[in-house]
Amino acid sequence: MTKMMYRDAVLSTIMEEMARDPDVVVLGEDVVGGMGTAGGPEAIGGIWSTSTGLYDRFGPGRVIDTPISESAIMGAAAGLALSGKRPVAELMFADFIGVSLDQLWNQIAKFRYMFGGKTRCPAVIRMAYGAGFNAAAQHSQSVHHILTGMPGLKVVMPSTPADVKGLLRTAIRDDDPVIFLEHKALYATSGEVPDDPDFMIPFGHARLSRAGGDVTLISSGLLLGMCEAVADRLAAEGIGCDVIDLRTTSPLDEETILDSVEVTGRVVVVDEAPPRCGLAADLCALVAEKAFSSLKAPPQQVTPPHTPIPFARELESAYLPSVDKIEAAVRRVLAWR
Repeated sequence: MTKMMYRDAVLSTIMEEMARDPDVVVLGEDVVGGMGTAGGPEAIGGIWSTSTGLYDRFGPGRVIDTPISESAIMGAAAGLALSGKRPVAELMFADFIGVSLDQLWNQIAKFRYMFGGKTRCPAVIRMAYGAGFNAAAQHSQSVHHILTGMPGLKVVMPSTPADVKGLLRTAIRDDDPVIFLEHKALYATSGEVPDDPDFMIPFGHARLSRAGGDVTLISSGLLLGMCEAVADRLAAEGIGCDVIDLRTTSPLDEETILDSVEVTGRVVVVDEAPPRCGLAADLCALVAEKAFSSLKAPPQQVTPPHTPIPFARELESAYLPSVDKIEAAVRRVLAWR
C-alpha cells in the first residue's frame, strides 16, 4: 500500500492508464498549462494539479488544451469515443455542465441506445464539484442528482484516494460514458491505495465504512467523513451506525442499502445537493417503498436548503450539512417511538 493524496490518485491513475492503452487521451481547459504557464514539464496541470506531467510524457497528440468551451470539450470527447479512443475529458467546474447538456444528455448518454448497441462511447467526464470555498453560487454546486437522473450515464463519487484509484481505472476501461465527480475539498486529503496496477472497484458496489445496528447513514464524497465522525461520536454512547459510502449513484447498490435498513429500521441520508428532486429524496423514497415494513421511524434527509449557495462564509457554513446537523437527525430517528 502507498499513501497519497486524493489529487495524486487521480493523476497517477490517468498516467498509468495512458501508459497501458495508447487510445486513452486527455482533454480540457488548462490540462497542459494552467495559471498562465506555457505548458511542458513545468506546467502545473490545471488549477487542480491533476494532469501535471502528462503533456511532457505523452505529448500534444494525447494531452490537449481546449478552448474555454464546455460544449466543445464534451463534443470532442463524444467524437473521440465514437472513433475508437478513450477520452478522459475534464470540466473544470461541474457547475458548467449545463453548457454542454445537449452533447452529454442527448448524444453521449444515448449513443448506445440510438444505434441499437452497435457502437460504444467509452468517455470519462471528470468534474470538480462541491462547496466550502466561498466560491459562491456558480462555482460551488453539487450536480450529481441531475446527472444521476440521465439514463445512459454512469455516475461515480469517490470518497477516498483508494476509491479514486479503483473507480477511475474502472471508468477508463468501461465501454460506456462515465461521469467522475471529485469533491474539491477532498483533493488535499490523503490515504492508502493498493499498489496493484490492475486494482479496480466494480460500479454498483457500495462500501460499509462503519457497522452498527441502530441507524443507517448513507452518503458519498466529502460527506462520508462527516457521517463517520458522527458514528464514532455516537459509538461512545453505545449507539451503533451503519455508514454506507455509495461510491456510485448510477448504478446504485440498492441491496446494501435495503439490507442495512432491514436491520437498523432507521435511516438518515446525507447529501450536498438541494432537497427537491434530489438524491436524498430518491433514496428515502427507495427505502419507504422497498423496506417500509422494517422502518421504525420516518427516513430523514440532511441536505442544504432549496436555495442558491451563498457567498458569505457564515452563510455558506449554515447552508451546508455538518457533523452537528447529521447527529441531530440521527437523534431524531432514535427518539421516534
